[in-house]
Amino acid sequence: METFKEIINGDKPVLVDFFATWCGPCKAMSPIIESLAQELKEQLRVLKIDIDKNQTVADQFRVQAVPTLMIFKKGEVVWRNAGGMDKLTLLQQIKKYID
Repeated sequence: METFKEIINGDKPVLVDFFATWCGPCKAMSPIIESLAQELKEQLRVLKIDIDKNQTVADQFRVQAVPTLMIFKKGEVVWRNAGGMDKLTLLQQIKKYID
């Protein structure tokens, strides 16, 4: 199984969704993120991280609110947003970082 570090250092950009099961906005974002993951599966990897089960990673990237979305490219955070957004807005952000 790949580690978080291996995934974010891979060739494809990675959208990471830091979420919590008790978070309303996270639940609202989930179908949007799943839809984009399907649509962009050739160009983008999507990783969902439950902050309650993966506190070390959440702390490492200073996640203080959920949902927090980040795009990693070759291990570097190139974009970050705390809070929900609509699908079109998120897609526009992602397109800036996919080849």
